[in-house]
Amino acid sequence: MPTLARRAVVPLLAFTVGTVLADSAIVTLALPEILRELDGTVSEVAWVLIAYNLVLAIAAVPAAWVLSHRNPTPLAAIGIAVFALASAACALASTMEVLIAARSIQALGGAFALVGCLELLVAALDERRGLARWTAAGVIGTAAGPFAGGLLTEAISWQSIFVVQVPIAVLAVPAALTIRAPRAPSPTRERPAGAPNIALILLSAALTAALFLVVLLLVEGWRRSPATAALAVSVVPVAAFVAPPLARFVRGGPRSETAAGCVLIAGGLAALAWPPSAHLGWTIAPQALIGLGLGLTVDSLTFAAMRDRFPRALHGGWTIGARHAGVVLGLVLLTPVFTADLRDAEVPATEAITGLILDAPLQPDDKIALASSLGERLQAERGRVPDLHPAFAELRLSDAERVAADRLEAALNNQLERAATRAFRDSFLIAAGLALAALLALIPLPRRRRALEMTSLVQDGGGR
Repeated sequence: MPTLARRAVVPLLAFTVGTVLADSAIVTLALPEILRELDGTVSEVAWVLIAYNLVLAIAAVPAAWVLSHRNPTPLAAIGIAVFALASAACALASTMEVLIAARSIQALGGAFALVGCLELLVAALDERRGLARWTAAGVIGTAAGPFAGGLLTEAISWQSIFVVQVPIAVLAVPAALTIRAPRAPSPTRERPAGAPNIALILLSAALTAALFLVVLLLVEGWRRSPATAALAVSVVPVAAFVAPPLARFVRGGPRSETAAGCVLIAGGLAALAWPPSAHLGWTIAPQALIGLGLGLTVDSLTFAAMRDRFPRALHGGWTIGARHAGVVLGLVLLTPVFTADLRDAEVPATEAITGLILDAPLQPDDKIALASSLGERLQAERGRVPDLHPAFAELRLSDAERVAADRLEAALNNQLERAATRAFRDSFLIAAGLALAALLALIPLPRRRRALEMTSLVQDGGGR
């Protein structure tokens, strides 16, 4: 391929990989808007995330098997096209069922696009640089998904998240067709790498809390806007981007980097379980730790699972399947925990709110009207944290009472924020435990210790 054409095609294919993997979390900040517009519940809307990741986890290995036995060029182009068409269907969805079905088709196309782009990037560059571009694009895409989705939701609408993916495919499909990557049967077929893929499953489950629960806490628990939440969670992709250069400066080696990354992710998640208050500033340092851990672990583990293993596409499929199976595991484990904790927090929160209203310097009639309106809003939200402001705005108060009402509204919001923060605590701690379990999965057993030491020496010597 001519150098000029390669300079245009390679970034486009890498951007496609990042877009497909960003989609595993890109709707996270749009979920509250989707909840309201499509009239769903927290459990239902979680399936907008689960369906995509579940289908991608299931389809990745079969798609990789097909790609390793056929010409990857047309299959990659078809996968990108299906992904784009399903993205358009997501944007047009008017019910939760249609949206979930379109997300499933989107993931099926994404599985072929991801593995196909791996083969095409290696064909356009070489084994080492193609694999490096593919893994780096995946890490950045995964980390940046919530940030991009939040900005688009705030600036335009949740549908725009899917609309912007269509022109990317319009450019990526012909770009994919320009690369000739004929099937090259491998003389050997190696087994999937066990420890790196198991660690990817557990880490992806843990990172679900960072990419999903943090956003829900900020938007639904602390009532921040999607744009504000997007800026807050942008710390994760920035830290993930900075992590590899820092690791090269420290020169600790891939195994040390991965171990340190697991500890950083676990520490960041544990810190999110106990913020001193509902101030965005308390989430920045924990998210920076998580982002650094993400940049140190997923890249290294993907390399360890794929390097010098053939067929390349099939092992790429195993790593994609492992990562998205982990996301599904995290959602399945954590969603029931925090929704149950939110329901459990309703009674003490309601009692505390009642006490604050009774003690407020308002007229008895105003207290009764306010309590009635707040009670209706608590019931209408069906387990979600309610917006109390409309109940206060409806009151007809004197200037003196309005000051007292403003103070009462601030006190009630503070009470709800503390209740929401407590409700997310168990989920963050479980996620921290999953990150530490990933570290345990990487401890070499005696019979494979020698092989891992050899792999580490090869990686240290070869660089990335």
